[in-house]
Amino acid sequence: MMLYCQDIFGGSSETSATTLQWTMAELMRNPRVMRKAQGEVRRVLAGQETVTEDSLSGLRYLPLVIKEVLRLHPPAPLLIPRECRTPCRVLGFDVPAGAMVLVNAWAIGRDPRHWDAPEEFSPERFEGGGAVDFKGTDFEFIPFGAGRRMCPGIAFGLANMDLALASLLYHFDCALPNGVEPGELDMTEAPGLTTRRLSHLLLVPTIHVPLQGK
Repeated sequence: MMLYCQDIFGGSSETSATTLQWTMAELMRNPRVMRKAQGEVRRVLAGQETVTEDSLSGLRYLPLVIKEVLRLHPPAPLLIPRECRTPCRVLGFDVPAGAMVLVNAWAIGRDPRHWDAPEEFSPERFEGGGAVDFKGTDFEFIPFGAGRRMCPGIAFGLANMDLALASLLYHFDCALPNGVEPGELDMTEAPGLTTRRLSHLLLVPTIHVPLQGK
């Protein structure tokens, strides 16, 4: 039981940290989105000393940012392996019973048949009541998987990301070091079970001090 709990907390915290790093990288690479997300956080949370789960309920744009990051950078690009129970035919290929099946969530999230400008970072694509979600019913967006083997740590992982990202945007202003321009930021992915950045994300943070009366 103890090992099982360690797996849950370890898996959720590692993937959440990876996603948070990609989120900050995409925000630094897209100043328009950064200004919009940070402006919302500081407007909704104005006057608060700390960020709490209750204070996140008023945020509308920040969850869209996290969705877009999960689409472009799913923490586990290949979902948990499945096993084919009965022989079937998929896209012209015969899949025998017992074959291991790997679902490429990374490629699905960038498929131009389902996404307009799939390589573009645009959280606005998730606006509106009819937008797709990652809860397992929209198969063009499955960073957490779907069905009975969907990631059990989804709620814990999202809470980690929401709180950490909102806190960073609320309390700090970040800049790229050594005069690096946003378009020059290296976004190369490292190979592995999780899609970490190949290079470390280096930022220069300064504490945000709200203007008096704002």
